[in-house]
Amino acid sequence: MSTSGHHHSADPDPRTFSRTTLDLGDTLLRPWGRASAEPATLLDGLIFAAADPLIALWNPLAISDRDAALGWLEVREGGWDAGVSASFAAWNAADGVLLGGVTVRWVDRADGLAMIGYWTLPTARGRGVATRATRAVTTWAFRTADARRIEIAHAVGNKASCRVAHRCGYLPEGTLRDSHRFGDGAYHDEHLHARLATDQGPADPAEWSTA
Repeated sequence: MSTSGHHHSADPDPRTFSRTTLDLGDTLLRPWGRASAEPATLLDGLIFAAADPLIALWNPLAISDRDAALGWLEVREGGWDAGVSASFAAWNAADGVLLGGVTVRWVDRADGLAMIGYWTLPTARGRGVATRATRAVTTWAFRTADARRIEIAHAVGNKASCRVAHRCGYLPEGTLRDSHRFGDGAYHDEHLHARLATDQGPADPAEWSTA
């Protein structure tokens, strides 16, 4: 379903992710999509991101050239069109440089269960970008898409992702054994974190200097 005219639909689903831009001041979160592909510098930015060792390990993008990057954008656009996933690009508001991405998607739409994931480029790390972006998208999903529970699952070895989860108020719920095959081709244990819509949000820390 296209979001154009969505609000006039006869049977709107409250659990629908509708395109929006989230303004965090120095960072803008905008929907990924084919329109983002111009100029082609974004496609090259995605190729660069996919080649980063940490992204390739923990958040493989399967992008090796501009055609693959365009296909990746089209899949994200399709998720927006169907209202089943919300994939945001994080941009530096001052110079338009790509910083990373955040995606929230339904695991069980009827049950209000979603999952969120995030990645940042090397130049954005250590500045709190992942934390602030994830908190913003989490709040947005609870408020506008009627999410009931949002989960984060990250490899046990991904310490930075664990810090982001804690800072965003996602409580640790246990370890999932050999639950996901990562970019190295091996199955890794994952830490499961979750937030409920009824949970009190995390307090604002003075700074997030390492995520």
